[in-house]
Amino acid sequence: MSSHDPNCIFCKIIAGQIPSRKVYEDEDIYAFHDIAPWAPVHFLMVPKLHIPSMAQVDTTHERLLGKMMGLAPRLAVEQGCNPYPQGGFRIVCNTGAEGGQEVHHLHVHVMGGPRPWARG
Repeated sequence: MSSHDPNCIFCKIIAGQIPSRKVYEDEDIYAFHDIAPWAPVHFLMVPKLHIPSMAQVDTTHERLLGKMMGLAPRLAVEQGCNPYPQGGFRIVCNTGAEGGQEVHHLHVHVMGGPRPWARG
């Protein structure tokens, strides 16, 4: 597994070759607004390390994934989600073609605001 895939759209976004609306960046993680949002707040968190999907994750990625999950609540509130427990957010990680993954670079969707997925 390489740290960068020159053909990956998310690697190109991380490298600044494709514009994005950045939410957050550090040495390990890049977060940016989804171009086709499903909710009032909808951004993606991607590791800078090119990992194709959750299926390729192993114990060497524990710190990175823990950091992503620990950062998600803060970013969700900063982006406009109401705090827990009255508010909240949803985290989705599609894995593989049958799991609905379209870009094969590990990423999580963080979505919140009025719940378009809620049953009326």
